[in-house]
Amino acid sequence: MTQAILREIIDYANRANPYPLYEELRKNPVSHDGDGPYVISTYYEIHSLLHDPRISSDSRNLKSSGDDPLSGQDEEAGAAALPPSFLKLDPPDHDRLRRMTNRPFGPPHAPHRVHDMREELGGLVSGLIDSIAKDGNLDRVDLVDQFAYPFPVTVICRLLGVPREDEPRFHVWAETLAASLDPDPDADPAERGKGSMDARMELGMYLAGLIEERRKNPGDDMLSQLATADGPDGAMTTMEALSTSALLLIAGHETTVNLITNGMLTLLRHPDVLRRLRENPDLAVPIVEELLRYEPPVQLLPQRTTLSDVEIGGVTIPKGASLWLMLASGNRDPKRFENPDRFDPDRPDIQHLGLGSGIHSCFGAPLARQEAQLALSELARRLENPRLLEDPPTYRQNAVLRGPRHLPIACDGIRP
Repeated sequence: MTQAILREIIDYANRANPYPLYEELRKNPVSHDGDGPYVISTYYEIHSLLHDPRISSDSRNLKSSGDDPLSGQDEEAGAAALPPSFLKLDPPDHDRLRRMTNRPFGPPHAPHRVHDMREELGGLVSGLIDSIAKDGNLDRVDLVDQFAYPFPVTVICRLLGVPREDEPRFHVWAETLAASLDPDPDADPAERGKGSMDARMELGMYLAGLIEERRKNPGDDMLSQLATADGPDGAMTTMEALSTSALLLIAGHETTVNLITNGMLTLLRHPDVLRRLRENPDLAVPIVEELLRYEPPVQLLPQRTTLSDVEIGGVTIPKGASLWLMLASGNRDPKRFENPDRFDPDRPDIQHLGLGSGIHSCFGAPLARQEAQLALSELARRLENPRLLEDPPTYRQNAVLRGPRHLPIACDGIRP
């Protein structure tokens, strides 16, 4: 039964609305058919496991790939090109690399970095909306291609120090690596593994050139600081700097694109909230938090493993078992959220799982929040009478990083 529901969730036919399937899963907080992963679908159980040191993010701890027939992964092939990023490591290696990465990014060593980007981010948002106005075709605007994708890509390029004009090159590699997260049982493992390995290798070679250049001529960007910094934890090796910068480049825009796009789709479906945001830009803060609960850009985490027997929800999960943590399902758990299928930014306590939790919580969360708040508040303020042209829109193939591939809208004009 569990495997059948998982296959339906992964099935592209259900990408536009997987939430009834999550509701079916929640009838059993911990599900297992005896073949495949243990599926955790309720809020408190997911939250507990995200904080449990007996749960590993390192896929090398999985007993065998045969234990997870839905995974569709070929981790060994991908690892041949670049070592795992800290996202796929456990303590102490994870903690060391995350600390080193955080020094140039956030508190306590760089407490104002994200905040000080706000004016620059606002300028980027205004420029993109101005470009839509100059294009002149307001009868059909693709908010993904014309706004939600170029905005966070430009931001992460500037933050890292990656040339924005190189986007066509790394876009292909990023899409391939993001697709490798998708647990598609119909994908050819050998073909996917080779594609992932090639993309990691090409991205690694590209970033290696940039890092070597920064070591010779460092600037104030994060690539320079990752390549040259030598703090209490020492210096990153070249391979650690490569895997970390690859993670930041890809994760720094893939999820934010979905957050902004899911956000506008939801607001256009709730014109009363859109109107309120237009009148009160400060409402962007609770709106983004509710969006992270209601339509999270990362729907599930299919790569967790138990390091010992773990009892959760009355079920004992054996050592070495594969876990799927269904974040989007937990975010709609009625035992945690009243009227969970209702979009309500006035909720008094929006403690969602949209950015994960525990030691692997989203590294770029402060930046993603600020980007989404600025993007949605300015779109709400400047677009006159925006409306959807397709509902549901065309979605990306990926079941993990779920979001519209295109979001065509029309509007009557664009305010200055």
